[in-house]
Amino acid sequence: MLPAAIEYGVGVIPWSPLEGGLLGGVLKKEREGRRRLAGRARQTVERNRDQIAAYEDLCDELGEEPANVALAWLLHQEGVTGPIIGPRTRDQLDGAQHAITLTLGDDVLKRLDDLFPGYQPAPEHYAW
Repeated sequence: MLPAAIEYGVGVIPWSPLEGGLLGGVLKKEREGRRRLAGRARQTVERNRDQIAAYEDLCDELGEEPANVALAWLLHQEGVTGPIIGPRTRDQLDGAQHAITLTLGDDVLKRLDDLFPGYQPAPEHYAW
């Protein structure tokens, strides 16, 4: 049976697909001195540091930039028609375009799903 969104032809357009930069290589950028974390961003990174580090390690194994993997992962999800991106540089835009052609195998998709398990289905996740 297809998920309701697919069955009725409803597309999903994820907002902030890189989770405010957290899936864009935040730990690597922090180590290289290219990004400083403060406030809520720092708290979120500290709370999820192990997951983010494992994610960035997986991206290194694949030889891909974390932002590109995150976008490709979303594009592999049923019902996702296109994430809303906000590139600030030409390189970020080029990377996002590369994500369209990036194919992730079932084993990689499973590893990503294991690292970042999904939420409850709507409306339950949003109702409480």
